[in-house]
Amino acid sequence: MNDTVDKLVIFLAKRDGIDKLVKTFQYVSKLVHWHVEKTHPDAATRAKQWEVASGLSRKAFRSGRFLTGFNALRRNPGTTTTFRLLAVLSNAGEMVYFFFDHFLWLSRIGVLDAKLARRMSFISAFGESFGYIFFMVSDIILIQEGIKAERRIVKSGDESEDSKGKIKNIRGDRVMRLMAVAANLADLIIALADIEPNPFCNHAVTLGISGLVSAWAGWYRNWPS
Repeated sequence: MNDTVDKLVIFLAKRDGIDKLVKTFQYVSKLVHWHVEKTHPDAATRAKQWEVASGLSRKAFRSGRFLTGFNALRRNPGTTTTFRLLAVLSNAGEMVYFFFDHFLWLSRIGVLDAKLARRMSFISAFGESFGYIFFMVSDIILIQEGIKAERRIVKSGDESEDSKGKIKNIRGDRVMRLMAVAANLADLIIALADIEPNPFCNHAVTLGISGLVSAWAGWYRNWPS
């Protein structure tokens, strides 16, 4: 029990797990489409269909996800005034993102007027990018605090098992937060492509790599221990 296959089953049973898997499909197919668009048009068309289907599937999986941010604020708003403020700003942005993503999904599958898609995409992406900025700020502050705490333990000269355990936990937390920053930064680039289209953010390679970085960082963070 608890081998790689067991962990994969547990991971994919989570909503975040299946989202990261389908996100990998979405951005791999985007890169494939870009790579073969001129040389193999038929393969490019199939890759594009895979990308679109994956994107729509992910939106369906995220139904009701905006409640996660609300519950996070309700249950764990932060230990200090600074972290409470950052939690409100980051989760509020994420709630806007997931809430309006419902309408974007419905407009793209034809339930709502297709003309709404562009507006819903902008609002959703704006909320997403707003939230990600403050999530990153929170993680960076906590990484800095962890580094200071580790230095204090090292300087104290305490080599007990308890101190070694604390250092191990601090370093483990740092890696997880660095993965979170990487994922949020990658998703911020994708969101900026919707908010303010530009040659860099909207290039297929930029979007593809950003999407895969976000997905794989999410795999790392959510993989069962």
